[in-house]
Amino acid sequence: MMGAQHALITGATSGIGLAIARRLAGQGMNITISGLGTAKDIAAICDSLMGAGALMATHDPADMRDPLAVRKMIDNAAERFGGIGILVNNAGIQHVAAVTAFPIDKWDDVLAINLSAVFHASAAAAVHMVTAGWGRIINISSVHGLVASPDKAAYVAAKHGVIGLTKTMALEHARGAITVNAICPGWVKTPLVEQQIAARAKASGTSFDEEANRLVADKMPSWTFTDADDVAAAVQFLCGPASASITGTSLIMDGGWTAQ
Repeated sequence: MMGAQHALITGATSGIGLAIARRLAGQGMNITISGLGTAKDIAAICDSLMGAGALMATHDPADMRDPLAVRKMIDNAAERFGGIGILVNNAGIQHVAAVTAFPIDKWDDVLAINLSAVFHASAAAAVHMVTAGWGRIINISSVHGLVASPDKAAYVAAKHGVIGLTKTMALEHARGAITVNAICPGWVKTPLVEQQIAARAKASGTSFDEEANRLVADKMPSWTFTDADDVAAAVQFLCGPASASITGTSLIMDGGWTAQ
């Protein structure tokens, strides 16, 4: 990976973000992660990333709802490792409710973490990438950045916004060696999705496995969850030299969801 000695992945203490961090650690670079967890758990994750091949792995506890904290996270990480070659914006939260009943604070939090944090992190990282003359920004959007589902207004709005931001930044940096792309997975068995499955199972009186199968079969013609490791492999590809002409795109990994 040309110029990519340091990668920062948000929301990387579990799920897709952790899979990405492990994949990039295997490339022998420095890794900075953000995300929730106990000090013991985070230390174990950083140790595991170094065991996977990272030169160094550190965690930043930035509150992703705070624009200044997000920008400081980027600048501190770039200073620590002499730049930032790869930024993966993955942090996200969910709240499910009809628009007429959607709590204001939940709307604000979902938009802050799922969209505004992507803007602030990308804006700060792009400054360092321009200085270095190389960079990769990869935004983990969602199939919900392309289509909608009921009761997910904030998440759908934020993920649509991420795709718009991706296109805009790609155009702004099109003449440099900086690419900006989005990945749109379908259902992935992350803690975020597992919470939704558990809630659906409780409401319907079914088992977790039954509801998981129903969830994926309802939307994805493949009847198979998107694998977090496959998303990580896509990130790896978008960071590599073969992807130099790919920018402003959304890579859809949804088992046929949006083909319907």
